[in-house]
Amino acid sequence: MYPNSALSAGQLAIIAVVAVLCLGFWLGAVFVAARQPRHREAGAETASPPQQMTGMKEPERKAA
Repeated sequence: MYPNSALSAGQLAIIAVVAVLCLGFWLGAVFVAARQPRHREAGAETASPPQQMTGMKEPERKAA
């Protein structure tokens, strides 16, 4: 005879809890990754070059 391969109720409950927790973690990670980035005021030293140029005037060009 083969041994009984049925899982106990406690083992099935643990499997269900782990599956639900993993699904919740995955959904939370998807929502965090998909949200809009925060807009923080940054100093001119930390801004990228195109953002640094926004506050500056362009030099006037003379027609040839």
